[in-house]
Amino acid sequence: MEPRRRKQLLLVALVAVLGALISVLYSGQRVTSEPPTASSNRTGATRTQASAGAAETPDVHLEALFEDRTKPVSTERNLFRFKPKPAPPPPPPPSVGVTVPGAVAPSGPPPLPPIPYKFIGLVEVPGQKKRIAVLSDGRSSPLYGREGDIIEGRYRIVRIGAESIELEYIDGRGRQTIRLSGS
Repeated sequence: MEPRRRKQLLLVALVAVLGALISVLYSGQRVTSEPPTASSNRTGATRTQASAGAAETPDVHLEALFEDRTKPVSTERNLFRFKPKPAPPPPPPPSVGVTVPGAVAPSGPPPLPPIPYKFIGLVEVPGQKKRIAVLSDGRSSPLYGREGDIIEGRYRIVRIGAESIELEYIDGRGRQTIRLSGS
């Protein structure tokens, strides 16, 4: 045989012997039921105590799994459905002509509605004593007027003060003072 071929065979035989030796060494280790520990600081005495404690089995009650359990009570609440609104309460029964002694029924025409304007400003012209009031109803452009002027054919400006204005209906029935703040 050639020397080169002989070296190759010797090398393969050496690797096979080393592999067999390693497998014999590792297979000769004692196998325990102890789980691997995360800490390498444990001593041999604590390992034997842990393996002795692992040999005891905990008390498990398997028959409790098959016993009858209490059933949940049914509820009427369903989070995914809307309930119809409850019916409104019935109207009170109409009174049958019962009159209370001493009660007086209101007489005369109903009261007039309030004047719907806000006093938003005052214009004073230097050298003249007349003031011009600026009114707004919040819907259209502002209205202007002096004392005695008629606004929109329904209201008359009675008096213009420094912080308020006095308006009345043309027929003189309802008079209202409106402050500069708008109320």
